[in-house]
Amino acid sequence: MSKKKYTKLRLILGDQLNEKHSWFEEKDKETLYFMAEVLTETGYVKHHIQKVIGFFLAMRNFSEKLSEAGHELLYYKLDDKENEQSFPDNLRALLDKYDIEKFEYQLPDEWRLDKEMREFCESLDIETDTADTEHFMTERDYLKDFFEGKKTYLMENFYRSIRKKYDILMEADGKTPLTGKWNYDASNRKKLPKSVKIPPQKHWQRDVSDIVELLEKKDVKTMGSVDADNYIWPVTREECLELLQDFCKYRLANFGDYQDALTTRDYALFHCRLSFGMNTKMITPLEVVTACIEHYFENKDRIDISQIEGFVRQIIGWREYMRGVYWAQMPDYADKNYFKHDAPLPEYYWTGKTKMTCVGHAVTQSLEKAYAHHIQRLMVTGNFALLLGVHPDEVDAWYLGIYIDAIEWVEITNTRGMSQFADGGIVGTKPYISSANYINKQGDYCKQCHYDKNKKYGENACPFNSLYWDFYDRHRELLGNNYRMGMMYSLWDKMESKEKEQILKQAAYYKEHADEL
Repeated sequence: MSKKKYTKLRLILGDQLNEKHSWFEEKDKETLYFMAEVLTETGYVKHHIQKVIGFFLAMRNFSEKLSEAGHELLYYKLDDKENEQSFPDNLRALLDKYDIEKFEYQLPDEWRLDKEMREFCESLDIETDTADTEHFMTERDYLKDFFEGKKTYLMENFYRSIRKKYDILMEADGKTPLTGKWNYDASNRKKLPKSVKIPPQKHWQRDVSDIVELLEKKDVKTMGSVDADNYIWPVTREECLELLQDFCKYRLANFGDYQDALTTRDYALFHCRLSFGMNTKMITPLEVVTACIEHYFENKDRIDISQIEGFVRQIIGWREYMRGVYWAQMPDYADKNYFKHDAPLPEYYWTGKTKMTCVGHAVTQSLEKAYAHHIQRLMVTGNFALLLGVHPDEVDAWYLGIYIDAIEWVEITNTRGMSQFADGGIVGTKPYISSANYINKQGDYCKQCHYDKNKKYGENACPFNSLYWDFYDRHRELLGNNYRMGMMYSLWDKMESKEKEQILKQAAYYKEHADEL
């Protein structure tokens, strides 16, 4: 019996689950699509178990849908006998087995995979080609070209260019923003009042015990926990669209106001929780934004412009911007350590066991849900790691592993850039640091804490306070001329020397005993 013959092999990665891709417009029986769960992807960092499960479920559902639509598709599960556990090894075996004449792949969004696929293609003696993922609103090099010759990349300018390019929230002239104002960020920083009710989060219920057993069988090391009988995340395009409608109907009207709120009342508040769906490409940023804007115009009597603008800015501003920075700066970006920080990440980032309510809650939630909203990430866990002087490599690995939506192109630019200022100012104009004052202003963590938010030193003094001033003091040479930090340096200089001495002594003690806080 003659073996099955294919002339073309196409690779689909686990974050390329775009059903609307032009690849799938026609069914070609001589084209074989290939997807695989491989140990090289489960092991390059320690991932949250819910993240690995989410990818496997989304990939399996996507592969089944393509097969049902009539495409020729081969899918390797993690424990399949034929699985060589890396993309290059699996692909070589398939090229030989089916006498493939041409290999094609969609451009990966991670540098390491992009490099791996380029080197793999260079090793072949057959024709190869690439395709765009047809997901993002800008090309890889759009930001690099947009800011050519500039040392820093001002997100606001980039954001405005995308608004104009796609005619999003613009007046009829295509040049003026709706209402005449581009940005409502100042309106997006409110504390969540007790009177505001948070609608129940939309969850799914799946038994994933088979995948949990698979990961144990293959000795895949993970972090966090999962309820194997009750997996909550959307893993199909249809479910992502349902979650989008839930956001529009129940959350958009309050999103802008409370997107920065910190509270123990709910883990997701009014956030859309669509980042995993978008980052795996089950749903596109343009359709998310379009649906939300349509809902806004249909409900302008109850949804303020600041709510929709705040959401649009996150999707077409920040998300596209971070991808652009990634491709403009990698691979050197992964080695940046502006402050030469070298402290280890405290043990409670892996357990949540700390007397600091804010850090403990944000970490515990992350371990339980594989999710935290952006201010929990930036101004709680990220802020504290920066104040402690943790090495950016350790912070990167933690963020990349623990969150279900973390893929390097979006994680590392947020971590090294915005959170840790390890890039020295490419992304942010100043480090995002704060004392307990900001955390208290934004939420209810401090009311339930072992530490006193008002004390800089002494018994039960909040660690954020002394470490905040210590950070200014020890990095003056690098930050003293930063115009956005001048006022705080002025306040520090006006303190009495004895007060400063007490603060720095307290900070030194906390840094030395970081694991005990």
